Amino acid sequence: MPLLFPLEDASDVRCRYKPDVIKGDMDSIRTEVLDFYMSLGTKIIDKSHDQDTTDLHKCVTYIRDVAPNLDKSNLCILVAGALGGRFDHEMGNLNVICRFSSLRIVLLSDDSLIHLLPRTHRHEIHIQTSVEGPHCGLIPLGMPSTSSTTTGLQWDLNNTEMRFGGLISTSNIVTGDKVMVQSDSDLLWTISIKKL
Repeated sequence: MPLLFPLEDASDVRCRYKPDVIKGDMDSIRTEVLDFYMSLGTKIIDKSHDQDTTDLHKCVTYIRDVAPNLDKSNLCILVAGALGGRFDHEMGNLNVICRFSSLRIVLLSDDSLIHLLPRTHRHEIHIQTSVEGPHCGLIPLGMPSTSSTTTGLQWDLNNTEMRFGGLISTSNIVTGDKVMVQSDSDLLWTISIKKL
């Protein structure tokens, strides 16, 4: 967070934007960071005994369970720094968005954002052209798509079959501020983020 506010004192920024909860297996957090946030009242949930789920999985479970009566259709979880590191971690993060497909989870990096388009819906994606695009892609996940259709892309799909080992929609380009997608398979939507 301090890098986002370079003219402010780093300690002030860390105190102002402290997490409510730190949950995970605690293998990648430095002791002094943990102690700092504990001293500010951040709740620490150590799940080091659970090695079958990732830290992201643990956190999404917490968010889902902390407010069971919350209207999940309005919930959006933004995961910063979810891409661009170790490939196995990236795949684990993709697995989480599939596992929690009823929640809207957006994975964000310096270069792109990704979210799941479940096959159960026709999707209308509104493009914030000032910060995202023009490059985008649609990637079938888990199983091939025998029929995917889009509007709003330079190379629209028209009942197109997509699968790994065959065609996937990469390096496509959004042509406006709205893209429509319908598929018989879950798809990953990815779009580039513009450098500010």
